[in-house]
Amino acid sequence: MHPNTDVHDFDFKVKHTINFLEEGNKVKVSVMFKGREMAYTAQGEELLTRFIEKLEDVAKVESPIKLEGRNMATILVPQSKKAKKTNKPG
Repeated sequence: MHPNTDVHDFDFKVKHTINFLEEGNKVKVSVMFKGREMAYTAQGEELLTRFIEKLEDVAKVESPIKLEGRNMATILVPQSKKAKKTNKPG
């Protein structure tokens, strides 16, 4: 994503992330800054915070939001209660 990611694109990425998490995969969410976008790191952090809030019932944060060079990223993992549900059949 970029700091100026559109609402529709944001929602699309949230839906795909939910699918990945339901399969039991970790997800790394990053915001890439190009050129003068580095002046808007606060927008990137707010975007990632909104992303985390949208997924709080499905995922938990494994790695907090970090700025590494021109990328700001966080890692999300599936909630543990989903793993309990997969162990029940049997």
